[in-house]
Amino acid sequence: MKNTRITLKDLAKELNLSPSTISRALANNPAISDSTKKKVQKRAEELGFIPNSIASSFRKKKTQTIGVIVPRIDIHFHSLVISGIEEFAYNNGYNVTIFQSKDSLKREKEIIKILQNKMVDGVIVCLGIETKNCDHFKKINKLGIPLVFYDRVPTDFDANKIIINDFESAYLATEHLIKNGCNRIGHISGSQTTNIFKARLEGYKAALKHYKLPIEESLILFTNNLSYDEGVACAETYLKSPLKPDGIFCANDYTAVSVIQVFRKAKINIPEDVAIVGFSNYPISKIIEPHLTTINDRAFQMGEAATKLLIRQIEEKDESIVSETITLKTELIVRESSTR
Repeated sequence: MKNTRITLKDLAKELNLSPSTISRALANNPAISDSTKKKVQKRAEELGFIPNSIASSFRKKKTQTIGVIVPRIDIHFHSLVISGIEEFAYNNGYNVTIFQSKDSLKREKEIIKILQNKMVDGVIVCLGIETKNCDHFKKINKLGIPLVFYDRVPTDFDANKIIINDFESAYLATEHLIKNGCNRIGHISGSQTTNIFKARLEGYKAALKHYKLPIEESLILFTNNLSYDEGVACAETYLKSPLKPDGIFCANDYTAVSVIQVFRKAKINIPEDVAIVGFSNYPISKIIEPHLTTINDRAFQMGEAATKLLIRQIEEKDESIVSETITLKTELIVRESSTR
């Protein structure tokens, strides 16, 4: 027997009801009696009726779907953001489709082309490291699709943004090291083509200036992706230095963890010889010995806030919220890696 999809008309014929009554009964419309709803829903289930969501979307001009572009799903920060997005979206009747750009501008542009044709109701984006110009997002704006950026956001593009204060967070982390007796503080930085890592470097420098400590350029090391292996290379550079740092602020937890491991193998005591602070509060920060002092960057809450702002824009169609910036408060989580 050939399998055919049961349509709304088939169900209406089966129950001797109009298609509009069937549709309202399945949508739990209060105008339809409970007995009719139960009869329709029972028969729909028996026949394996599946509502045509695409046709419904055309009628409503809404798909109840949000497109999300993240640089890398395997980074814990972005996984947490996605969890926050999905949780808030689900609780408000929206589905989430996730794409990863792998920090590639080419791939990011291709995803935007896909999303233009996917009929999503809105888009949430964290820019890839290669993205310096946001012209490819203008098409999304022209189509009237609401757009929210998070974490790595454009500075020259009018849009909703959810961020943390990276400068203030880095200042706080560096100040903590100073207050714990560190005088020669190094910094392992991310790519300076990315605003959040620029801000973390500037926050570190500002704390040193405020406490009248020298900014020693030889103690500031740069990476491309803040990977574990890059952290190992930075740690080895510090070990070869004639004047080693007595404190290090790392722009993420992966590099901080690699520094701790390399230093411990070299018989350098943490935090007695070198105090270390990371950034992002990854799960590994509570596994590494000693436990890592770090900044909680509120990733889950960032995902929730981005989705809340996007859904407001989708449902309220309020032009006053197309360029709103929300800054989430971070916190310093003090653990054994920095307390003397």
